[in-house]
This record gives sequence, structure tokens and C-alpha cells, in this order.
Amino acid sequence: MDTFASAFLAASGRSALASVAFIVVGLVLVGGLIFAFRLGFKIRRREPAPPQPHEQPRMPASGPTHESRSREPDEMPRTADGERLTPHELRPTGGRDGADGPRPRWDEGTGGSFGSGGPGGR
Repeated sequence: MDTFASAFLAASGRSALASVAFIVVGLVLVGGLIFAFRLGFKIRRREPAPPQPHEQPRMPASGPTHESRSREPDEMPRTADGERLTPHELRPTGGRDGADGPRPRWDEGTGGSFGSGGPGGR
């Protein structure tokens, strides 16, 4: 009996110490979160406010500017003896400027992107 009583008291002391340690760690974490929130709030107050609607840029009446031209792919160069070229033998660009003309638009009834799962056109 005496051994059981001393073992029970030792176990209860350890669990009480573990409970106190758990509460202390929890309070430290909550204090750290409150500190981080207040610090972030102070930093946010020092930042400039987001622009108002009248400060936003507007599109010119003439329409969008700086439109890029379409690009056409370069043909794959062939060697005289029929061997394929290695990457360092190719030209550094992936294409050339295309002919001036209207930009290609989406056709009705076609998919929006590669592998979109749509029925496709034509």
C-alpha cells in the first residue's frame, strides 16, 4: 500500500507540473500572437493607403497601347547530312515577328485553352 501511495503521489506531481508547463507554453504562444498582430497593425498603419478610384490609371480614348505583334515560329533548321542539331547550334530566339494584321480571336464553339475538354470547333 505504501508503495502504491507514493507512486500515485509522484505521478500526480508530474502531471501537475506538466499541466502548469502546458498552461505557461500556451500563454507564451498567445502573448506572441498578440504581439505579432499589434506589430503588423502598426506597420500597416504606416503604409500608404490604396489609391482612390479617381487615382487609378485610365485607358486612352484611342484604345489599348503597346500591343505586341504576333510571333511566328522559326522552322526547324536541317543540316545537309540529315543529322539533327543540338540545342547550342540553334538560333537563340524562338520565333520572328509575324505579318501585321488583325490579332487572332477566339472562334465561337471552340475550347478556351489546350485540353479544356470542350467539343472543339470544326
